[in-house]
Amino acid sequence: MARARYKRLVDQFATHIQAGHLPPGTQLPTHRQLATEEGIALVTASRVYAELEVMGLVSGEAGRGTFVRETALSPGHGIDQPASTEGMADLNFNSPSLPEQTDMLRDALRQLASSGDLEALLHYQPHAGRKHERATVARHLESRGLSVEADQVLIVSGAQHGLATTVMALLSPGDVVATDALIYPGFKAIAEVHRLELAPIPLTDQGPNLDALEQLCQSRRVRAVYAMPTLHNPMGWVMDIEQRKQLVYIARKYGLLIIEDAAYAFHAENPPAPLAALAPETTVYVSGLSKSIATGLRFGFVASPSHWVPMIERTIRATTWNTPGLMTALACRWIEDGTVSRLEQEKRHDAMIRQSMAREILKGLDYVSHPASYFLWLPLPEEIRADLIVIELMRSNISVSTAEPFATTNHVPHAIRLALGSVTLETLEKALKVVRKVIDNYLY
Repeated sequence: MARARYKRLVDQFATHIQAGHLPPGTQLPTHRQLATEEGIALVTASRVYAELEVMGLVSGEAGRGTFVRETALSPGHGIDQPASTEGMADLNFNSPSLPEQTDMLRDALRQLASSGDLEALLHYQPHAGRKHERATVARHLESRGLSVEADQVLIVSGAQHGLATTVMALLSPGDVVATDALIYPGFKAIAEVHRLELAPIPLTDQGPNLDALEQLCQSRRVRAVYAMPTLHNPMGWVMDIEQRKQLVYIARKYGLLIIEDAAYAFHAENPPAPLAALAPETTVYVSGLSKSIATGLRFGFVASPSHWVPMIERTIRATTWNTPGLMTALACRWIEDGTVSRLEQEKRHDAMIRQSMAREILKGLDYVSHPASYFLWLPLPEEIRADLIVIELMRSNISVSTAEPFATTNHVPHAIRLALGSVTLETLEKALKVVRKVIDNYLY
């Protein structure tokens, strides 16, 4: 009988929500109030709300209550969806491309077509990449402040593949990985598939709370820490040298593997030394050219301590065998001839223009960003629900993301992330003005 009552309540709430009788943003009774009103046990009331949350119909917010979600949004609030539909201003994903890049690609393909090495690209490549290409990447990493030997470099199919192969090679299901309370959603996806436990580190205004990390290591058996010290996604931080040294000290003290995600590092000019330079024996450095050159260029690289290279190499073999030879040859040619360096510089400048525009339009709103990044983080006042902002912007053909895909905590902050790099400057200006108008309409 109790089970039937519980199911009836779940179905009743679901029907009312889907019919619009309980509109998005409606606050439901507390667990205790529901138990009293329906004459059920408190644990049963909690179970009702838990199932509704699994169904994606409600969200529980620590200290605030349970609210009806906007069901027009996907569970990932847009971040897990493909590129925006035609006519949609995409402030969700970053896919920055400069006007001349298409012609550059044509020229590069012509040059490859006339090269004497073309036939070799039709065959299997070494799992970690050909020796001369690994040496090219090693030279490129010197510009990032990281000095490694060519045999420490492994070429992968984008930074996401680099993160996945690192996790698969060096971690086991059930391992605890310390991460910031807000992180890159792609690493959350890897952790879910590989069944890692993500332990969130609280955030401060300048970066992760490293004292909290040490306390976590004292109370839990933490195996690794995932970090983005140079231009954090989504917060835009660049950790200073003292913070990096403290993180390295903790990692060495507790035997942690450091996974350093440097996908956005090119945005920061003259940053402090990478964690991999400060702790080369325990850090795996992962980056690529998707953000700095083009998202379709699935070329990445992993720099690892020598003792872990064979394990990561075996994982590359088990997943993709090797990076496509044509893509690797093209990427390495662009590294060698200075194209990558030039495009990175131009994109930093482009990002600065876009951030300046955002600063002007969003003046008075409290947001977090780096002056040369392609995204910003916009916390919302407590009275404004992020999912309602997102759905209203969707009605205006503007796609943004809530905090949900980035959060590793049970409590998801009310915030939106705006990606600035995928649309023209004219479209960006119009879209940001709509974002400002929508938020102001809730505030005033």
